[in-house]
Amino acid sequence: MRVSAGLPTGMEGLTYPIPFSDPENVIRIAQAAEKFGYDSVWGNDHMTTQHYVRAEFPTPPRFWEPLVTYAFVLSQTAKIKVGTGILVLPMRRDIVVAAKQIVTLDHFGKGRLELGVGIGAYREEFDALQPGSRLSRGDIVDEGMQALQLLFTQRVASFDGRFYKFRDVELWPKPFQKRLPVYVGGNNPNNIRRAVDWGDGWLPAGMHVERLRTNVKMLREMAEQAKRDWRTIEVCPQFVVHLGRTHQQAVESFRNSQMNKHLVSLAQSTFKGQGKAQHEDVNLIGTPAEVIDKANAFREAGVTHLLGLYFAANSVQELLDQMQLFAEEVMPKLK
Repeated sequence: MRVSAGLPTGMEGLTYPIPFSDPENVIRIAQAAEKFGYDSVWGNDHMTTQHYVRAEFPTPPRFWEPLVTYAFVLSQTAKIKVGTGILVLPMRRDIVVAAKQIVTLDHFGKGRLELGVGIGAYREEFDALQPGSRLSRGDIVDEGMQALQLLFTQRVASFDGRFYKFRDVELWPKPFQKRLPVYVGGNNPNNIRRAVDWGDGWLPAGMHVERLRTNVKMLREMAEQAKRDWRTIEVCPQFVVHLGRTHQQAVESFRNSQMNKHLVSLAQSTFKGQGKAQHEDVNLIGTPAEVIDKANAFREAGVTHLLGLYFAANSVQELLDQMQLFAEEVMPKLK
């Protein structure tokens, strides 16, 4: 099972206090992840500050554009891969430009790029960029994934959709990787369908192990109906991590973190309809032994990649300490 770490490209104020994500620390965290043996680092894509963050912090957070950020990260690391968790396609209205940026980064990083795409957690961000729009973000993602697939594989591509249109585009070179991995983010079953139809993996977040097990079964059934080998589709959930000497200490530290407030803010979007399970029960929060048991339960439920684990911390040093502790105490028991 692969294990990756979250990178705070767009999480200042959301999951981490302000200040937190200056360029030096973003690079420092990526380099530490490489040193500790993580497979990759995954960052978020935000264009404007969320309402609840504005209400809490008088200073606006720094949200870095992930693809540009990764150009610097790849130049300052040697082996670790980078991933977008997720690139919000409805905020990327020129799909040809986005494809060109992705391919360029894949080449300059010698194939160390993985791509997560989705609708985005906050409708308010889309409304800020597209005021008055009544467009379905899910429909935009459907078209965007099809358009990217054409641009990545066809010598000359054309597309005439409702949201994306281009004609006679020769996007060259193609991705450095023979097949650039594309994962679909989101807990809604529609994203499982998208992963089966056009992707290489499904990227949910904070999902209870029993619901995840049920959805993995759904994914495999959809794949069989589509005449596709389900083993070619990765199951890559994101979780919050916080390790403590005791269960109670870990839970209390998590509840006092900005990360907890972020998860609460997602109740009407990402986590809508997920029942009354406590976040500390669903996520990898507890002693190292407890977290090992939880992670192995997810592996047995069908998880192939713990993708972009976000470590609850109120300082960069605490984040680095948590990353190192997880790498030393938990990761060896998962592989």
